[in-house]
Amino acid sequence: MTDDSETAVFKVKAQILLGSLIAIGPGKADLLEAIDRTGSIAAAGRALGFSYRRTRDMVDTLNACWRVPIVEGVRGGSRGGGAQLTEVGRVVLKHYRTLDAAIQTAAAPHAEGLLALLGGSA
Repeated sequence: MTDDSETAVFKVKAQILLGSLIAIGPGKADLLEAIDRTGSIAAAGRALGFSYRRTRDMVDTLNACWRVPIVEGVRGGSRGGGAQLTEVGRVVLKHYRTLDAAIQTAAAPHAEGLLALLGGSA
């Protein structure tokens, strides 16, 4: 039997793996957008509720998985530097968001059919 307070949710996520490493997925895409918005790895991590270590590890993985780095440090400036997406980083993020949107659109009608059948007693 299900709890009436439980809400059925459709969730599917796209991940690109390189071996056992997640080269890009929803969390890393969100991080790339936050870095682009804030100009800082640390500020991006804080905005997403990630520890600095987790954020730095994610950036290191992102940079290791692609042929060229997708996040680069920026020296100088009034606040002593920061970070930005490389051109390849922007392309990776754009392609990932397009892929994810296509997957969500293609899966939605099937998910609706499944969600409609949920519930009842066991």
